This record gives sequence, C-alpha cells and structure tokens, in this order.
Amino acid sequence: MTTPDHQPPVPDASRPEAKDRIYRSPAGIAGGVLLLLIAGWLGVDALISGHGRTPWLALAALILIVPLVSAFTLRPAVYANEDRLRVRNPFRVIVLPWSKVASLRSGYSNEVVDTSGAKYQLWAVPVSLRARKKSAKQQARGAATDSRDRTSVMGRPSHAPGTPTRAQTDQIMDDLRELAEARAAERGAQGEVTVRWAYEVMGPAVAGAVLLAILLAVG
Repeated sequence: MTTPDHQPPVPDASRPEAKDRIYRSPAGIAGGVLLLLIAGWLGVDALISGHGRTPWLALAALILIVPLVSAFTLRPAVYANEDRLRVRNPFRVIVLPWSKVASLRSGYSNEVVDTSGAKYQLWAVPVSLRARKKSAKQQARGAATDSRDRTSVMGRPSHAPGTPTRAQTDQIMDDLRELAEARAAERGAQGEVTVRWAYEVMGPAVAGAVLLAILLAVG
C-alpha cells in the first residue's frame, strides 16, 4: 500500500490582508493645509493680476512649493499591520517586515533601525518635548496622589491605582515596539527591507526649481 507524498501547505489566498494601523501628525496636516491655502491665494492672485514675468514666476514658485509643502506636512504617514511596518516619509517609502526591525528608538526624533543598522526617521510621529515634559509632570503628580490614596485612615492600603499617562507619540512608539516583538518570528513577517524614492514628489519640485532658476537667470 502506497502513501501519498507529503505536500507543503498551500497559503490561503482568500485570507484577508491584515488591516493597517495608520499614524499621522494632526499638527503637521493642519499646518500643511494652512500653508497651501496661503500659497494658493498668493499664487493665483499673481497669476491673474500680475504683469510681465510675474505670472510665470508665480507659476514656477507654485510648482516648486506645493509638492514640497505637501511632502513635509500632508504626505508623512506610518502604516503598521501584523506583517510589516511601512514608513512614508517626504521623499521615500520604506517597507520593513517585522523580522527586519532591530529597534524603534525615541530621542529628539523617532526612528526605526533595521537589522543591517540602517536608520529611518518616522516623520509622521514627531517627538514633542513639550508633551513629554507635561506627561512627566502628570505622572509625578499621579504618583504622589496614589501614594496618599493607598493609605487609609486605619493605615490599610487602598487598591485604586492611578492612570499612567504618556506623551502621545511615546505611546505610539510603545505600541510599535510591542507589535514588533510579538510578530518578528511569524512567517508572514519575513522578507527584505525595500526603499522606494518618491519621484512623484521630487519630479514636480525639480521642474519648478529649474523653471524658476531659468526665469530668474533670464531676468
């Protein structure tokens, strides 16, 4: 009696792709929208009412400024799911399977370090030293309150712990570290780091810069 050869399991293609957690900077988005509105208002006004070279200079400036403002304010985002971390920075998109994430560091900026030692800043998760300082003060006040509350009049401890507080971006980094540690060894989290340049941003910005330089040189 013969037995069938053992076949490796076939991946289930019908399994839905893991949903991303998306992290962005609300302050960056708000600032970007404001800057684009100002640039649009000034630029359109110059295009309509300007004379001589002014409309052309305004057009070149808009072609240069709009992609750059969008790149540094609206574009940055961090996407995380069970398999990988995708970092969309102003001019690059970096995809790191969790198995390739060596560490996630927080200092004056937040960054991810891959197993080869390469570092990538998380533009969408900026460090706020003010928020960090405020959180530290709240933690100190909470610890002092808990210390008083744990002791009753009869000297018996109370069991009502305080709620720990963390700066929002520090909490995001904690969540990403937890996800990286939990998923690094999983089969779906294997692979190589990929880096793609954002030519859709760089191209228009370079074209605007060249056009502006030519107009200024021609005089």
